[in-house]
Amino acid sequence: AIARAIVTGPAVLLADEPTGNLDTARSREIMELLASLNYNRGITIIMVTHEPDMAAYAKRIIHFLDGLIASDEQNGRDR
Repeated sequence: AIARAIVTGPAVLLADEPTGNLDTARSREIMELLASLNYNRGITIIMVTHEPDMAAYAKRIIHFLDGLIASDEQNGRDR
């Protein structure tokens, strides 16, 4: 699915639970791939996840609660 999503060279990639059904090792591989796409190709990744370990890859993390923004954090992680 990721290959199909990037074949046209998009500026933005929407990723809804991209690691939801994967084991830990595969989840990390996918997150490293997404981080690489962001860093090397400049693709903005908008990702939805319930997994804090996966959210930690992000430069910015927005938490929602009851449909409203509960927090907006800069992670400071430059990949």
